[in-house]
Amino acid sequence: MGGFERYLSVWVALCIVAGIALGHLMPGLFQVIAAAEVAQVNLPVAVLIWLMIVPMLLKIDLGALGQVREHWRGIGVTLFINWAVKPFSMALLGTLFIGHLFAPLLPQDQIPSYIAGLILLAAAPCTAMVFVWSNLCEGEPHYTLSQVALNDVIMVFAFAPLVGLLLGVASITVPWSTLLLSVLLYIVIPVVAAQLWRRTLLARGGEAAVKRTLGLLQPLSLVALLTTLVLLFGFQGERILAQPLVIGLLAVPILIQVYFNAGLAYWLSRRFGVAWCVAAPAALIGASNFFELAVAAAISLFGLGSGAALATVVGVLVEVPVMLSVVRIVKATRPWYEGRA
Repeated sequence: MGGFERYLSVWVALCIVAGIALGHLMPGLFQVIAAAEVAQVNLPVAVLIWLMIVPMLLKIDLGALGQVREHWRGIGVTLFINWAVKPFSMALLGTLFIGHLFAPLLPQDQIPSYIAGLILLAAAPCTAMVFVWSNLCEGEPHYTLSQVALNDVIMVFAFAPLVGLLLGVASITVPWSTLLLSVLLYIVIPVVAAQLWRRTLLARGGEAAVKRTLGLLQPLSLVALLTTLVLLFGFQGERILAQPLVIGLLAVPILIQVYFNAGLAYWLSRRFGVAWCVAAPAALIGASNFFELAVAAAISLFGLGSGAALATVVGVLVEVPVMLSVVRIVKATRPWYEGRA
């Protein structure tokens, strides 16, 4: 690990501070960047995510995808966490913390909306950033791609009924444009582009050419990750400074939920004999959220200025630094996972 990667936590903290400061000092610039979106998908952030996920996608050999059947236990663990545990655990945590423990500190008329936003956040498994987390922890790329694609298919059918059940709403308006555009932008197009690039590299220089390219892309990927942090916190700089207490309180159940689900997925993977290279991304996929879909659904159901929209935005702010900490934890505990002293 190089010096830059070794101090990644420091750069993340500095980027968060820089994002909030720049968002406060130059709100007009960040409003222009934030407005460059289609169906709630921000295009500048989408480009940065492309730069982050290409190194992982270049490692994938589509001809070897059939081998993912060897990792069926890991897929089963993640599906269980994503669809049978995470939405319900968030509903419980949101009700406990926002509905009861923190209720005296929050606007009373917004409490149900805050809880709804948290549930929307937990009901949608992550699509794009999972590739970044898996790449950082040296996860098995074929498993990661297969798991994300499977979650996307399930989400098309299960998101609306699941959210409707937990919110007690008869019908949920699914922002299909956001869901389909995100799958197209973060799965279909980059996978096809990466495979064409991979074939070109293999034809010209074999595996050595692929490795050289990955070596060049890795620093660019980390820079894109840090730039994304600056943008995300810059977009919400004014909100963070205006409502720091609300932001902090909403972050508590999100933080507990992330670490709980990641830990449960990691522990179950170990119990079922899943290889570490699958267990690490399984923990990350089980804990992360598809925040673009959650934000779009919250705005569609409750409005732009609602507590639900704010709660999903807090999920956006928490996602990157917290998932980086999970990456560090699973890498540090690899000897324990594999039963080594």
